[in-house]
Amino acid sequence: MSQVRSISNVLLASALAGLLWGCASRPTNVLLPVADTSPSSSKVEMLVATTRSRSSNPAQMYTGERGLAPSFAEITVSIPPPSVRKVGEVAWPKKLPSNPATDFAVVQAQELTLQTAKGWLSASVRKSPDHSVLVFIHGFNNRFEDAVYRFAQIAKDTDTKSVPILVTWPSRGSALAYGYDRESTNYTRNALELLFQYLARDPQIKEVSILAHSMGNWLALEGLRQMAIRNGGLPAKFKNVMLAAPDVDVDVFRTQIADMGKQHPQFTLFVSQDDRALKVSRRVWGDIPRLGSIDPEQAPYKEDLASNNITVIDLTKVKSGDPLHHGKFASSPQVVQLIGARMAGGQTLTDNRIGLGDTIIHATTGVAAAAGSAAGLVIAAPVAAVDQNSRENLGNHIGALTGSQASQKSSAGKECVGSATKDCKR
Repeated sequence: MSQVRSISNVLLASALAGLLWGCASRPTNVLLPVADTSPSSSKVEMLVATTRSRSSNPAQMYTGERGLAPSFAEITVSIPPPSVRKVGEVAWPKKLPSNPATDFAVVQAQELTLQTAKGWLSASVRKSPDHSVLVFIHGFNNRFEDAVYRFAQIAKDTDTKSVPILVTWPSRGSALAYGYDRESTNYTRNALELLFQYLARDPQIKEVSILAHSMGNWLALEGLRQMAIRNGGLPAKFKNVMLAAPDVDVDVFRTQIADMGKQHPQFTLFVSQDDRALKVSRRVWGDIPRLGSIDPEQAPYKEDLASNNITVIDLTKVKSGDPLHHGKFASSPQVVQLIGARMAGGQTLTDNRIGLGDTIIHATTGVAAAAGSAAGLVIAAPVAAVDQNSRENLGNHIGALTGSQASQKSSAGKECVGSATKDCKR
């Protein structure tokens, strides 16, 4: 009982932190395609691979529940011009339908079969200048639309020439569904490995980069580990793996890297010792440090990172408007500028461990379109951000953890993920 009470307290503190952050309510179920009425808006076309369950609501497309088999879709997101939107921001619509002149808006969305998904990828890779792909794996507490719009923003603001592939796993989009979300990453491991194996075999694809945030890092690392064990190593075309604020046990990470063998991609690790979200996660997971919040200059981390040739970018001293300090890239244009420039050049992110002072500023001097062209590269929903649905369900979740009869009576009602009745959990 004391352990349950402890976890309950941690989750409650996490939820309250999100509430204090003050997420503004906004429309949900925003993925119903609208007419492409803004010629000045940019378009991002992406392939989606997901283990989520299909929704009966076309404006939601996929729920936070687990599908019986992987599904695929192609989605085109219209992004308003710079005069309307700051780099690094997702311009969520204030009302529906979305207005492509001022909002992020879906202008095309179509589910694909496995064969048509392969055809879409083949055609897109042939048009890519370097025949590369960028795989993005989001973090905890992300609805399907959160992942789609965030990745569209990343692809646009980095000006990537790689073909965007979004891997989205079943997250209920609630800060209080941490356990369900974590098990959903395990549920998705095999599907992700199958995707990696396909990318490795496709002779048209010359380079694969992987970008993961928060809990998505666990999934990325497990997919790579399984692939390496099965194949006796990882393919050389898997160049860069970027681990942003990874919610991963440091001891488990050590074994994952060892299982991948000597020939592994260039890993770049982004850490921040004041990441409050990862401090909460550390308490939940038995007080074992999380990889994204270590001090990379302290033993044994310094030696382990050096022996595995893992680049570290320490963001501890970066100021952030996020009170959880879990998504600092939005407020560090120098860092994301460096990432965008190096990705565009097909290089590893850096040659050695770097801090946040003149080194990064110097490294980004002279980059074209220098005003933060890659701002917001690794931002997904922070770990304790309580959105509108989570706030509505807060009482039910906390009540369930404490076993109150009042909560049990309340939770007998519907807890809706989307607006469609069939998408409500009972």
